[in-house]
Amino acid sequence: MTLPSSKNITRVVLDNGIVVLVYENFAAQSVVLSGSLRVGSAYEMPAQNGLASLTSAALMRGTKRRDFTAIHSALEDVGADLGVSGGWYRTNTSGKALAEDLPMLIDLLADVVREPAFPESHIDRLRGETLTSLKIRSQDTRYRAGRAFYDTLYPPGHPYHYPTRGTLETVETLSAADLAAFHRTAYGANGMILVIVGAVNAADAVEIVRARFGDWRNPEQPPEVTTADAPTISAGLRSVVNLPGKTQADIVLGGVGPTRRSADFPAAQLANSVLGQFGMMGRVGKSVREEGGLAYYAYSQVDGGVAALPWQVIAGVNPANVELAIGKMTDEVRRLTEEPISEDDLADNQAYFTGHLPLQMETNEGIADTLHNMELHGRGLDYLVNYRDMMYSLTREDVLNVARRYLDADKLVVGIATP
Repeated sequence: MTLPSSKNITRVVLDNGIVVLVYENFAAQSVVLSGSLRVGSAYEMPAQNGLASLTSAALMRGTKRRDFTAIHSALEDVGADLGVSGGWYRTNTSGKALAEDLPMLIDLLADVVREPAFPESHIDRLRGETLTSLKIRSQDTRYRAGRAFYDTLYPPGHPYHYPTRGTLETVETLSAADLAAFHRTAYGANGMILVIVGAVNAADAVEIVRARFGDWRNPEQPPEVTTADAPTISAGLRSVVNLPGKTQADIVLGGVGPTRRSADFPAAQLANSVLGQFGMMGRVGKSVREEGGLAYYAYSQVDGGVAALPWQVIAGVNPANVELAIGKMTDEVRRLTEEPISEDDLADNQAYFTGHLPLQMETNEGIADTLHNMELHGRGLDYLVNYRDMMYSLTREDVLNVARRYLDADKLVVGIATP
């Protein structure tokens, strides 16, 4: 297959800072949108934690031109989809329609992100739904272990210290006026990315976007939030949450990983695959779950992110096995940082990553999401065509070095939720 590259991706930067990428694919008569705006919970005050998430959820509830029914009828009448969701640093957008309905889809997207009305009745309902979800999560051992881990790894003031959806205490205080004020001051065109993939002429797609977004400017939009370097952990830290009546304990342990833009992120992905992904969850799955019989699930993940997200090992266990499971999880972290992986492990995982890439490109959604991430994380338009050579250039020493750089078995942060 022909991979997207600088030869077939159209990239245009509008005068107001919006980056538009278009990839023509006439295999199916549809178009897919994938994009993001430079706004998220990193732009809210801790006392209003959850404000960015609630604002993004409210965008589709009504605009100055369309009420809730009109928005969703416009989509349903042509079988289209459109969604907006908030994160720490970005608010993501997605959509899908027949190619002939692209102008309508872009018009609707512009309406909801530029001119939301924040109707009070819908905001009250959304706030109630969020509070109910947070109450349910407060009794979820997996969620609480993860929050204990994040709260301990990242200090107050760091965006990752706070859950994107907020807390029971902060969300309760948020009003429609708060959402409107946040939108007015935080939303804008600068830093926005919009990817369009499908059966559309690239030049036409760019002009459709320009017609609805080209005049969008917000002089109040804040500069990009830059987060200080991730904290250095000088000793192992542990945070335990007790949830009486539960039958399962959950464990999250690890440290701060690389950002997605880091040059060593691909090596970290490969190392993480060996640690807790490849072949039924890698070494962690084999040691903790298969051989030890200690866990319902056990794996590791490294996500990168705009700022450095964690490199973590996660397991759900019988409460009686918490310490034993932590010991085995720690042993595998130590092994990864002390011993080079085998040649077979290296070759198997390189083959997995390079073989999996074409599968991501089988759908317009997969292509659009990949192109968005390439733009967001500064990978360049030829990232995909160079991907195989990049992965096969990695050595056992690269894997060992990246593990040592980010993981220390003697300085792990551990979050535990247990009865």
